[in-house]
Amino acid sequence: MKVDLFDFELPQDRIALRPVRPRDAARMLVVRGSEAPFEDRGVRDLPKVLDPGDVLVFNDTRVIPAQLEGRRADGEARIGATLHKRIDLRRWQAFLRNAKRVKIGDSLVFGGGVTARAEERHADGSLTLFFEGEEPVEVLLDRAGTMPLPPYIASKRGVDRQDLEDYQTMFAREEGAVAAPTASLHFTQRLVDAIDAAGIGRAMLTLHVGAGTFLPVKADDTDDHQMHAEFGRISQATADQLNEARAKGGKIIAVGTTVLRLLESAVDEDGLIQPFAGDTSIFITPGYRLKAVDGLMTNFHLPKSTLMMLVSALMGRERMLAAYQHAITNEYRFYSYGDSSLLLP
Repeated sequence: MKVDLFDFELPQDRIALRPVRPRDAARMLVVRGSEAPFEDRGVRDLPKVLDPGDVLVFNDTRVIPAQLEGRRADGEARIGATLHKRIDLRRWQAFLRNAKRVKIGDSLVFGGGVTARAEERHADGSLTLFFEGEEPVEVLLDRAGTMPLPPYIASKRGVDRQDLEDYQTMFAREEGAVAAPTASLHFTQRLVDAIDAAGIGRAMLTLHVGAGTFLPVKADDTDDHQMHAEFGRISQATADQLNEARAKGGKIIAVGTTVLRLLESAVDEDGLIQPFAGDTSIFITPGYRLKAVDGLMTNFHLPKSTLMMLVSALMGRERMLAAYQHAITNEYRFYSYGDSSLLLP
């Protein structure tokens, strides 16, 4: 499909630069089927919209301070690095600003005396960085890195200490993401307690979101776009919980596109979710038949993005464009710090 089919006009003042407070005060647009009226609700209405026996599935990845600023060791070139995917204990795949000024073998010096060596260049333009020294890379990043806010936020106001809290979900446990699973940013303990009281289940998996989520689709056709691989894990207990809930008639609701993509990577042809541990680069576009999920809670996404294509696969392209136009007209807040939608095909 042509990428331009997923384009829409978004006024700049609809891009949220800060989240609402408290988190569960965000609005939520409920989109059902292909013809039902759109419902302007709030995230706090979630326990009323879903049914007892349904299960919300969350991503427990934790965002690391993966944005680094520094120079080539000879001081002649300023370099920015956004870590993308862990390779091993000391190596990360990273996208570099000013990457053409870096040769294999060059040493890069970042803040706090952190140094890394460029080891390998990949087909997508990223490089493998080997972090030198004996301290764990996590310690080095805490010293030298900043939160990797999406460019549409960072370019408008920069990054500050408040983002250390705002850009982390309440479920964050497993370190390794360089972008937040933003659908979960709306949850508070109060909302979770209400969900539990309503008899709605909760399940957890891990997908470490990579920097590829920030990259635009450069191809003109979806067939020519290659997704970046990200590491995910689904335990046997989570797979059993979800399969049992579905067998009893409950709906599986993915909280975020990261959850949906991992579940669809782990489901078999019979619709049963299997344990999973490995990389996924699944690219979901219209025509893909979803087998693992019955709904999706997600924020509003960028025009012509892979995520706009994913929600169009779930609900239909024209339906989603109509929903987004409704959201724009009714002044919903867009993107990572914005409002939410609940998509129920």
